[in-house]
Amino acid sequence: MTPCLLSASRNWFPPLEAASAEGLLAMGGDLSPERLLAAYARGIFPWYSEDTPILWWSPDPRTILPLEAVHVPRRLKRVFQKNVFSFSADKAFPQVIAGCASTPRPGQRGTWLVKEMISAYTWLHHLGYAHSVEVWQDGALAGGLYGVALGRAFFGESMFYRVPEASKAGLVWLVRRLREWGFTLCDCQQHTAHMARFGAVDIPRREFARLLRQALSPEPGRGNPGPGDTGYSSSLTRGSWASRS
Repeated sequence: MTPCLLSASRNWFPPLEAASAEGLLAMGGDLSPERLLAAYARGIFPWYSEDTPILWWSPDPRTILPLEAVHVPRRLKRVFQKNVFSFSADKAFPQVIAGCASTPRPGQRGTWLVKEMISAYTWLHHLGYAHSVEVWQDGALAGGLYGVALGRAFFGESMFYRVPEASKAGLVWLVRRLREWGFTLCDCQQHTAHMARFGAVDIPRREFARLLRQALSPEPGRGNPGPGDTGYSSSLTRGSWASRS
């Protein structure tokens, strides 16, 4: 199946059901904030390399991390008990995404975070949609992760570590904060053994789309928390993440 070629002038995507068996939905377009937000709001994400055009994915099944059922290994519990690390949010986004760019995804040579992707997510960070979690040890960055927040959904993008257990600890810290802040969906995109150890599960794409619609809908009695008239809501702005860390 040939993926749909996107127009550079419209932030349109084909129906999710048009994706290939591998989850490839479309190619082309750009990485503007408007297109990226339109993609995430529909359950679509970019993933490509330097030698390919921009590729847009919506795999079936989709992997999520149930926020109320995350498994924390005993060894990692001891890390928290001993206060091995300290944590922050949105304090060092450029350093975190650079660390992630140096870590290939499983089964892939080199980085998937090409310079255009780094620029695009950094811009989303400045707009208050992309967020980082930093894990520190003795004042040095030991690891971290970043992702995109829309409404009550968090889309995990990538993580890295320089000290063993650092990225895992950052993930657990983030999950605890997401629960506190009322998030209902944590997207892992694709299945990995690493995330499965924390309790990540595969669900049909149709079910993921339903959960995403719920996460993006206004909370009862609160109206639409979205910024301006963009049509997208990030229930935590860049400032509020930092202030709550």
